[in-house]
Amino acid sequence: MGSNLKVLIGDDSILARKQLGDFIKTVSPDTEIDEAADGEEAVKKYREFHPDITFLDIVMPKMDGISAVRQIMEYDEDADIVIVSSLGTQSQLKAAIEAGAEDFVQKPFSYDQIRRVIKNHLRED
Repeated sequence: MGSNLKVLIGDDSILARKQLGDFIKTVSPDTEIDEAADGEEAVKKYREFHPDITFLDIVMPKMDGISAVRQIMEYDEDADIVIVSSLGTQSQLKAAIEAGAEDFVQKPFSYDQIRRVIKNHLRED
């Protein structure tokens, strides 16, 4: 499923990035993955890498995920952004969705949640 998919993972936790990357590779083995350790780096990498799906944590140094979503959406209004966070307060989620995020995955995430997001993106059910 999903050959040549490009995914950007923005999270300040190396472990979270690795775990999410491993899950994505299990769902879609040919996926090309790039990583960012903070919101500022995520925006920069988005512009260079042009991913099909971007996973962003909300709480990150330098720039939070919601600000990163806004900047990415200003650059590319068709960006497919998924918030991955353990701190999902209603106001933060609402702000992320209003900024342009399309989906939310609660940490700790499951294989099924990541599979659903990838399948939704690929429109395969």
